[in-house]
Formats: sequence, structure tokens, C-alpha cells
Amino acid sequence: MPDDETPEASEVEASAPVDDAPAEAAAPEPEPEPNPVHVDLLARLEAALPGAVIEHADVYGDLVVRVTNASWGQIAGVARTELECDFLSFVSGIDWSPAPKEGGDDAGGDTSSPVQPSEMTFGAAGSAGRFQVFAHVQSTAKHWGVTFKVDVDEAQPLVASWVPVYPGADWHERETWEMFGVRFDGHPSLRQLYLPAGFEGHPLRKDFPLLARAVKPWPGLVDVEAMPEEPSASEATQGQEPAEPAAVGAGESTEAGGGDE
Repeated sequence: MPDDETPEASEVEASAPVDDAPAEAAAPEPEPEPNPVHVDLLARLEAALPGAVIEHADVYGDLVVRVTNASWGQIAGVARTELECDFLSFVSGIDWSPAPKEGGDDAGGDTSSPVQPSEMTFGAAGSAGRFQVFAHVQSTAKHWGVTFKVDVDEAQPLVASWVPVYPGADWHERETWEMFGVRFDGHPSLRQLYLPAGFEGHPLRKDFPLLARAVKPWPGLVDVEAMPEEPSASEATQGQEPAEPAAVGAGESTEAGGGDE
């Protein structure tokens, strides 16, 4: 006979307490300690140009500072004197808009790695729109550096030139004007470096048409076309006499000369 005092399994399950308490959330990681060098540099910037800094970020140990467009020209002087940055590494631009898909949205999946964004995204310290100008300066004595970035208007991309403070910005600003269409107010001579005179468009803008990809899908077929002054293989063989037969082997007679004696 079954033991009447032994509860059945269903009764045990029904009487078991239900733990409704949520699982304990993982403790958030503590905020990293601010870099004392960055704190000092930001304090110098704020003291020299109050209100010029919009946003800043620490990117793998490098300080990135986004400043107002109106203060861009003055930022060069502050970087040179107050931040003791005597070396200009580069000036360049960026187009944050997503790269267009060749052939439309139905052209196939994105095979790039990492997959390119389909919407406009911004880097460290943010952006107000599509175009920005970057400049990186360094101190050869203090061994620190700062990357400055500034928003430029999409319809009329214009920003002050850094050439009066950093003469080395001349070449970089010309390249940025040519490739992105950003004009630098105060630059001594904005003229083309790479493109021929009368060239229309700015090749590093995301909406610049890539004719090579429009002619054939990327990556396209690997084919080689003859230069205009060179005949094609079929044209080169037309009108030529047939090739002479191969020379006979040693010991056989020929029409040109007798056999071996």
C-alpha cells in the first residue's frame, strides 16, 4: 500500500516557494579616472576662449575637442601659445553621411567588415551635421597632442584658415578644399593639387559619382583594355603573313640548305 503521508509530486511542486525576486544586476563598471593632462589642457582652453568648447572626449588616450565654428581661427593661436603645441600634424575633413549603395537598396548585402552604417553617425565629441574639419596638433616639448574638430555648414562649408598660425596648414587646407569642398577664409591661395583645372565635384564626398562603378558592378571583371595608340590583338594579326613553320630538326634536309655533310 502507498504511504498516505508521502505527498505526491504535483503537491510538492505546488507548495514550492516561487522566487519572484529579479536576478541581481551586474554592477556597473566604475568611471575611469580623468586624465590629468586632459583636464589641464581643457582648463587652459576654457580660460583662453570661454564658451568655445562644445564637447570633448578621450579616445584611446587622445583628447578630442569639438569647438565652435566662430572660434576656429582663434583656436589655432591658443593651441600654439597656451597649449604649447608647436607642431601641426594634419588638417583634413570628413563626410559623415553613409556611403551610397551602388545599384540602389536592392543591390545586395554589404560585404564590408565592419558593415557600413545605413544612417548618418558621428564620431567622438559629436557633430552638428554632415561635414566637419579636423586638425591635430602636438607639443614636441611636453609630448601631448590634441585633435580639434569643427562643424561646417553643408550648403556653404566655410571655416577660418590656420595658415597664419601654422604655415604648414597651407597644403592640408588646399587638399581639404579640393577633396571636400570646404573653403578656408584667409588662406593665401586655394588652388588644386591633384585634379585638372575645371574639374567638377569633390571626390571624397560620399555622394561623388564613381564612374568606374557605374560602368560595371564593383568589384567588376578583371579585364585589360588596350591603350588608344595600341592595336588590339585581332587588329595586330590582320594583314600579316602566316608564321613560318618550325625549323626542322638536326640531320634533316631543308630547302635553304642541304643536310649535314
